[in-house]
Amino acid sequence: MKNKILAFTMAAVLAVGLMAGCGKKSSSESSSASESVKESSAETDSSVSSDSTSSDSSSADNSSSGDEDGDLAYLISKAKNTKVAEQKYTPVLPTGSEEAEIFIEPIEGLSDDFYRGVDISSVIAEEQSGIVYKDWSGKERDIFEILADAGVNYVRVRVWNNPYDKDGNGYGGGNCDVEKACEIGRRAAEHGMKLLIDFHYSDFWADPSKQQAPLAWARKKLDQKVELINEFTQESIAKIIAAGADVGLVQIGNEINKGVCGVYEIEGTMQLLDSASKAVRTVAKETGRDIKIIVHYTQLDNPSGFIQRAERLKEYNIDYDILGASYYVYWHGTMENMNAVLKEIKKTYGVDTCIMETAYPYTAEDGDSFGNNVNAGEAIDGYPADVQGQAKIVRDVMYYANDAGALGVFYWEPAWTPVGTDFDKNTEIWEKYGSGWASSYATYYDPKDAGEYYGGCSWDNQAMFDFNSQALASLNVFKWVKYGATSELKVMSYESVTVESSIGDEVKLPDKVRPFYNDPSVEKMLGVKWDQADIDAIDINNGDTYYVGGTTDNGDKITATVKVMNVNLLKNGGFDEGDVSMWKIEDKGAGDATDVQKKAADATSGENALHFYSLEKIDFDVTQTVKVSENGNFEAAANIQGGDVGDSADIYLYVIVDGKEYKSDPVTLAGWVNWQKAKVTGLSLKAGQEVTVGMHVTAMAKGWGTIDDIEFYVKKETKDTKKDTAQSKDTFTFYYYYEGKDTLIMNIWDNTNLEFTKDAKLNNAFSWTSPLAELTAVSGKPGWYQTTIKINGSTSSGGLSIYEKSNSGSAIFQMDPQWSDDNGKAVWRAITSKEKDAYAVKDWAIADLP
Repeated sequence: MKNKILAFTMAAVLAVGLMAGCGKKSSSESSSASESVKESSAETDSSVSSDSTSSDSSSADNSSSGDEDGDLAYLISKAKNTKVAEQKYTPVLPTGSEEAEIFIEPIEGLSDDFYRGVDISSVIAEEQSGIVYKDWSGKERDIFEILADAGVNYVRVRVWNNPYDKDGNGYGGGNCDVEKACEIGRRAAEHGMKLLIDFHYSDFWADPSKQQAPLAWARKKLDQKVELINEFTQESIAKIIAAGADVGLVQIGNEINKGVCGVYEIEGTMQLLDSASKAVRTVAKETGRDIKIIVHYTQLDNPSGFIQRAERLKEYNIDYDILGASYYVYWHGTMENMNAVLKEIKKTYGVDTCIMETAYPYTAEDGDSFGNNVNAGEAIDGYPADVQGQAKIVRDVMYYANDAGALGVFYWEPAWTPVGTDFDKNTEIWEKYGSGWASSYATYYDPKDAGEYYGGCSWDNQAMFDFNSQALASLNVFKWVKYGATSELKVMSYESVTVESSIGDEVKLPDKVRPFYNDPSVEKMLGVKWDQADIDAIDINNGDTYYVGGTTDNGDKITATVKVMNVNLLKNGGFDEGDVSMWKIEDKGAGDATDVQKKAADATSGENALHFYSLEKIDFDVTQTVKVSENGNFEAAANIQGGDVGDSADIYLYVIVDGKEYKSDPVTLAGWVNWQKAKVTGLSLKAGQEVTVGMHVTAMAKGWGTIDDIEFYVKKETKDTKKDTAQSKDTFTFYYYYEGKDTLIMNIWDNTNLEFTKDAKLNNAFSWTSPLAELTAVSGKPGWYQTTIKINGSTSSGGLSIYEKSNSGSAIFQMDPQWSDDNGKAVWRAITSKEKDAYAVKDWAIADLP
């Protein structure tokens, strides 16, 4: 994509901060990093130290200007003599349970002092971009009033040292400098909320995969960084206090699993933490403030690794009060595990804990044409991607954190809403005000990440304000969580139904399913009637995944996933067994790039997968050799996910038979848990032949990913002739069930051999080159739509998507084609649904409706 580059001056950016009471930047104020918008499986405990950066620093380390605002003693004295800003707004909060549009189960005994916090670091950039926040009735109001009314008592704000290029253009992500922290802190205090300062010690985003030093510090030696981090921390806190903020917590680094400030070896990292901690203690003592220190890590799904970090802090005698953790339930394991780890930390090390970040989507839609970081496919059972599901998961995270003795929970960026829907107009705003996750100017600092993927906000579907910046009911979870909120009983979602069956075995689907009600105390199973045509379409003689529609007793449409499992001739193909000696790993790279990782989120099944990551070039093969016991046609398959492997990456699955190598198509990795399947097919083998199945990965340094469920199996002949006969027609009537009220549009990805007939009407109102057809309503069948499609010959590529006419940017249903059957006829199958109400009642052939 091409983004327009807009220049703007620092004067405009700093104006608000100066009015808020922050002074000019001092010599050391040139780098501090940020929040983890995306999680990566690339974390490592490397012993390699790196103080270099990808860009030369033009701002070096300018000497102090000598003015009063640049003098540390003056700043601390000013802070000491500044009172917390006078509270101008006091909310009226509940004293008992309330009637509401969503249900919130109360947490018994929850203290009023429990941190019910939000990170709103991007809010100033959002307001500069034209966003005006609205309360639940649609009235425009100051967002700090809305947050106070919702029961928020703490605000978290990230601080970057110098998020601007040499011409003063902001890197984006809120352009979170000290000046913005001053304004946010003052406004929070005026509404009765305390402030948590989240230092990143970088000029831009810092997360588990990167901890880049500020440009001005990049070429400094460790002892110099130790001094600079102390000075910068003291100066920044003093400025923010002097602006009127009620600073209660300070975080010295953000998700520092890998290191901090461009230093990755343990000894150096601990020296920097010690210096930052001393800086906080100094300012707290000099200003008479009670400020607690937080050390922040992530990946609670690796309990031993998280506890090891607490042990390391103890070993190095780091002075801190709270061990903070990021916890996103779709990335970091169960809440029970989170609870257990936090209890162990408090019991063993005697420090308090806190959840520094959590979030969850309230919708699967995308509000700003940039795409979402987390989609509906990552929703957790019992927590649908809607407002009730979002509120319930935040309540439950609070419950498990509180039960573990944690001091509180912070929701990450609930106010980061879209600045518009038009991509080109959005781009101008993102570039000018920094309200996207990164601007093109970030290339100056971070060319390999932000420089390639800059643009809008990938978090808008996890905000607690809708796409028009109006507060959602879920925002009130912070005030309702103590006494609860009641609403009409309803089913939120259903427990996922997944049935695994071995080849040749009868598929048995359950006759009842478990609903998740908004009131979790209600436990009532519901009967379900499964679609017989979908069941008949399952080929039990070949391994594949099928989707079977069903209707519950109360009329809800659900979908079951049926996996017909191949008999894997490889041992421990999923790496879940303790013994992995049957796998041979040949590492030809510069370092030991692979390990068996226990992390369910990074596996296609079970908990384990073969993980790879290295600070050096990656080049390895993982192989297993077996003997074939029967004559037949064989296939091999493997799943792989990951990223940052570089354009020259070479990744493929292969099978070696009698010295000849058969390779899959090259695999292109597309990001975290975006699984790619590699296959080698058409192997005609005889009993007794020796076969080696392997996966090859060549990637650039810092590439990462996991490989799971490597299979080698006999390909059985299909015996389900009913399915083939039904799909051999040339004309198909496609039926689709949709509960919404909007007109539906079908987009065919490749129209070379397709034509619409009968009920379909061509619609040229959109910009796609492929034809679009309106799905017409089926008479007498509310919610059902249909269209008739004629296939002339075989399709060469493609599939179809269905969109709401008013929202063409996000498909609610997709269907991919299987190019042909054994007789060369075009076949369409592999239905994938993105929302619970998106349900294709049949494969393309049979047209019976329930």
